[in-house]
Amino acid sequence: MVDPRTSTISDRLKWISRIIAVSSGKGGVGKSLIATTLAMTLARNGCKVGLFDLDFTSPTTHLILGTHNTQPKEDKGLVPPIVNDLEYMSLVYYTFDQAAPLRGEDTSNALIELLCVTRWSKLDYLVIDMPPGIGDAVLDLIRLVKNIEFLLVTTPSQLAFVTVKKLANLLQGLKVPIIGVIENMKTNRQDIIKPQVEELGLAYLGQIPFDPKVEETIGNPEMLHETAIAQQIKKVASHLSHK
Repeated sequence: MVDPRTSTISDRLKWISRIIAVSSGKGGVGKSLIATTLAMTLARNGCKVGLFDLDFTSPTTHLILGTHNTQPKEDKGLVPPIVNDLEYMSLVYYTFDQAAPLRGEDTSNALIELLCVTRWSKLDYLVIDMPPGIGDAVLDLIRLVKNIEFLLVTTPSQLAFVTVKKLANLLQGLKVPIIGVIENMKTNRQDIIKPQVEELGLAYLGQIPFDPKVEETIGNPEMLHETAIAQQIKKVASHLSHK
C-alpha cells in the first residue's frame, strides 16, 4: 500500500531547485559545521536557501547558528522561521535537549511527517544536515526525495573514509548524484584521501585544515565566516553554482 504522504512530500519540495544532503556515514567529522556554513555561504551569494537539520542522533545546527526563541509557525503545515537569512527547520524544535531514541519504522514515520508538514518557499537550495550512519533516514530520503544530491564529508582518517567509501558505493549503486567529497580537519600534508576519492570516480572538493578556533565561533555565524572552513566552503559554493 502506497503511503499517501509521499505525494504530499513531492508537493512540498517541488519549488526547490536543488536539494543537497551533507552526509558522512560517520559522526564526528564536522558535517553539521560544513552544512551550516555551506547554507550561509550560498545565502550570502544571493541565493534563497533553506537548512534542514535531520540529525536524529543529536541536532546541533541551532547551536552553530545561535538561534534564540525561534519556532516554526503553523499555517497549513509548518513554516520555517528565518535564521541568518536561512529558512531553518530542525528536529530540535520537537526534541529540545532530549534524546530521540527512535527505531526503524519510528524513524521513517518521523522523517516522513517532517517532510510532509514543512512548508518551504521557492528555494534555490535546501541543505540537509544528515544523521551519521547508513541507516533508515538515508535510505528513506533517497526514496522520498527524487532530486536529492549528496555532498560527502570525511576526515584524513582511514577509519572515517572507509565508512564514507561504503556510503559512496551505495549511492553510486542506486545512481544517486554525488557532488563530491570534502576532506575536513586536515592536520598534515599527506595526500592519502584525495587519490582514493578520485579512484571512486568522485570529485575531490578540497581540504579544510584543522582550526582550533572554530569552537569559539559556535553561536556566532559572523565569526564562523572568517574561519578556514568558510574559506574552503566558498570554493564549494562556487563549484555548485557552475554545475
